[in-house]
Formats: sequence, C-alpha cells, structure tokens
Amino acid sequence: MKKIILMAVAIFAIGFTSCEDKKKTEAETIIEDAREDGASIEIKDDGDKVKIKEADGDEIKIKTDDDGVKIKTDDNN
Repeated sequence: MKKIILMAVAIFAIGFTSCEDKKKTEAETIIEDAREDGASIEIKDDGDKVKIKEADGDEIKIKTDDDGVKIKTDDNN
C-alpha cells in the first residue's frame, strides 16, 4: 500500500514540475517566433540584451536587468 501511495505522489510531483517548465515568458515567445521567421538575432551580455532584426526592417530589443524584462519595438513602417 505504501508503494502505491509513494508512486502516486511521485507521478503527481513529476507532472506538476513538467507543467511549470512549459510556461514561457513573453520574451521567450518573441525570440522563438523570430527564429521561426528567419530574423537576425544578436545576443549580448550573456543573454541580458537581445536584438532582433526582422526581414521587413523592424527591430525588437529585449533587455533583462534587476527591474525585470523590458521590450522595445521599433517598427519601420
């Protein structure tokens, strides 16, 4: 009986932690979309600054610091 309870708890714990990993930040979603679109991605300062240049000339800058994540868009339309 103890084995069944321990297995159930282990399965629940594994399932719970895998759900946590699937949550993406807005910055991660933007970078992933840019990669799929074939945009030029430049990463500086160990990932704290990301500059994305899209094919249509638009630029997106993502900066991570102590205050959080800042996302700037520069639309060249």
